[in-house]
Amino acid sequence: MGTLRIRSRHQPYEIAVLTAAPVCGVLMMTLDVRPTSVQTAMPGPIQVAWELGLIAVGVGGLLGILWPGRLSTGLGLELASVLVLGTITGMYAVALVSMSGRQSLVATSFVIAVTVGSLWRATQIAVDLRRLARACECLNYEPLEAGVT
Repeated sequence: MGTLRIRSRHQPYEIAVLTAAPVCGVLMMTLDVRPTSVQTAMPGPIQVAWELGLIAVGVGGLLGILWPGRLSTGLGLELASVLVLGTITGMYAVALVSMSGRQSLVATSFVIAVTVGSLWRATQIAVDLRRLARACECLNYEPLEAGVT
């Protein structure tokens, strides 16, 4: 068996986005201020779910990164968070394009970059979890001795 390589869980860009997400969600909920594209493109309950999603993604992702227990649990929390982050930023990109068209090209490009980065990180984590599972299988495997049933 080769060396087990898990990508760093302390990636500055990911931590910055995961820190900003709950701040944005809380500010939108407490100040009752939302981007115009979100107000226009998303029904009220979806807007609330989107804001709660931002909060949950940030808290869950940072919790996964800082998880003191099993590595697989921390990676699982982080994986769930970046998948949801990719989904909700994709929702925002669709709202931007549908409401503002070409005028939102710059903002949409930036938001799509966050979406792609989140999904890319999710892929990395999934590969790391698979490697970790294989390593655990190799360590826990005990071959049977001949003649023992």
